[in-house]
Amino acid sequence: MREIVLGTAGHVDHGKTSFIRALTGFETDRLKEEQKRGITIELGFAYLDLPCGHRIGIVDVPGHEKFVKTMVSGVSGIDILAFIVAADEGIMPQTVEHFEICRLMGVEQGIIIVTKKDMVDPDWLEMVNEEIQEFCADSFLEGAPIINVSSTTGEGIEEVRDEINKIVAGFSFHEVFGPFRLSVDRIFAIKGFGAVVTGTSISGRTAVGEDLRIYPTERRAKIRGIQVHSSAVDEVEAGHRTAINLQGVSKSEIERGMVLAPDNTLQASYMLDCQFFYLASNPKPLKHRSRVRVHVGTAEIIGRISLLDRDEVQPGEEVPVQVLLEEKAVVWPEDRFVIRSYSPVATIGGGVILGNVSPRKRKRLLDGDRQYNLEMYQKLKDGSVEDKILFLLKESRELGLTADEVGIRLGLFGKHLKKALQDPISTKKMVVVDSATQRYVVAEIAENIKQLFVNYLTQYHKTNPLLQGLAKEELRTSLGREIDQKVYSYCLNELIRKGVVIQEESIVRMADHEVALKADEEQLRKDLDAWFIQRGLSTPTIKETMEHFEEYPGKLVKEVINLDIRDGKIIKVSESLYYSKRILDPLIDSVKKHIETNGEIDAPAFKELTGLTRKFSIPILEYLDREKITMRIGDKRILRKKVS
Repeated sequence: MREIVLGTAGHVDHGKTSFIRALTGFETDRLKEEQKRGITIELGFAYLDLPCGHRIGIVDVPGHEKFVKTMVSGVSGIDILAFIVAADEGIMPQTVEHFEICRLMGVEQGIIIVTKKDMVDPDWLEMVNEEIQEFCADSFLEGAPIINVSSTTGEGIEEVRDEINKIVAGFSFHEVFGPFRLSVDRIFAIKGFGAVVTGTSISGRTAVGEDLRIYPTERRAKIRGIQVHSSAVDEVEAGHRTAINLQGVSKSEIERGMVLAPDNTLQASYMLDCQFFYLASNPKPLKHRSRVRVHVGTAEIIGRISLLDRDEVQPGEEVPVQVLLEEKAVVWPEDRFVIRSYSPVATIGGGVILGNVSPRKRKRLLDGDRQYNLEMYQKLKDGSVEDKILFLLKESRELGLTADEVGIRLGLFGKHLKKALQDPISTKKMVVVDSATQRYVVAEIAENIKQLFVNYLTQYHKTNPLLQGLAKEELRTSLGREIDQKVYSYCLNELIRKGVVIQEESIVRMADHEVALKADEEQLRKDLDAWFIQRGLSTPTIKETMEHFEEYPGKLVKEVINLDIRDGKIIKVSESLYYSKRILDPLIDSVKKHIETNGEIDAPAFKELTGLTRKFSIPILEYLDREKITMRIGDKRILRKKVS
């Protein structure tokens, strides 16, 4: 069953770790330096078995301002917040920052714990409680229970357990669908076992023996073992604090912030389309392309905030942005992020990822660009699943997207993805261009591509009236844009199926195109036929032919020759030698008869049979080999098959 995770937040030295110790009996400060200095540096973990039958995982975060990035990574997986405020100090700077981080990360419910109750008098405690209530007004903690405790005497701890039990008992447990995903917050090695990573599993489930990829790298590893709260298990699902022993990688190959997930379920990207909230507490506006620290999952990545519809954002505003990262991030839509200023470091905002793979850097200089950005933002933020699918496909243009690629961009998989794709397919808003890979293109773009083919072929026929058509592959590469091979084949085949375009072998043409010669072109054709017949076996080279018909444009002479080749009147023996079929056919018959009589023919015998020099005989013999009339064995040739 999915596990609920409770996490702490609060100012340094406000008693978070002591509270967890009193609540669970576990010491979460495991490092010698933590125990020596009396402050939490790394994330600490514990668990608590509740009367309702559930076991909750507990994450203890550091409170010092130097370790806020560690605190953010701990908050990324929590369901319930234990918001800690010390009675002797009240609301402090890190109290405020931790609170804002939790709000930005989408935490929706919690308990307010006032620690060190035994260190203040009742009047002071009442004043601190009122201060906290005022601070939490109009937030997710408004109306949350406030429990005053002493971790030293244990007073109030049982009340906290009861309140947590009440929340968990009424919790709506549901499986987080999708592939397994875990954002790494700690890495260590165990002698004889290898690398171990820990984190809170975000979605799906995985088991011992399964393969995972370590994103954003290409490295893969097999799960050797899994532990949940120090107990070995065969399988783990979403919500659990998890330790995974990986086989096939070393500790040095893994870093905090990397993500474990099955292959082909995430796509690393330098650009993310996001909804960004700039905290009202900020003292000044944030300018376009400001350098910032982006916290997503358990990763901290340096990047820039590109404002898509303005030059600066005012405190308290929510705007569309594209986050431009210096390292790749791996996320799904609806993942949350926190933004901290580059220097001096402070939390300034955060929000929700709307598009996890931006196809390109968003333009913003022209009014049209800004309008498009706003439309994009609204579709990704408020649009239906179908709206988002069609938008993603439109952005992919002529390349289209496979079902797997759509799933990664939406964070939808399996039956949920299949269901989402059904409606736009059934209503023909998008088309399947390749059933094997399930590649899709928006119907409007497919129609545009078809029209592009028709326009190009029509113009090609006007420019080259004597040519039958265009080579199929040449059509694709001549369009001046990148079109996926499957998309190209689908659109062309649709035109062929409807009789708009005809394909003859590798040549495509418009169905209504016919080669029609003008009077002078017809005369040229007759003269060329006569020219090649007149020269007989000592056929002219193409250079000699062009010189002989120099009164005609060279392009026209070549086109008429190619027309005769297509019609079978002229045979191209080599790049420079062309023969009239009426001349070459009798020669081929004589070669066949010679081989039938003598069993073979070589170059001297061919020369004696035809009277041709090496200039002509060698190209003709090689032509006969290519046409599979003869087969060369050493210096001799025999018939490929018996002539009846």
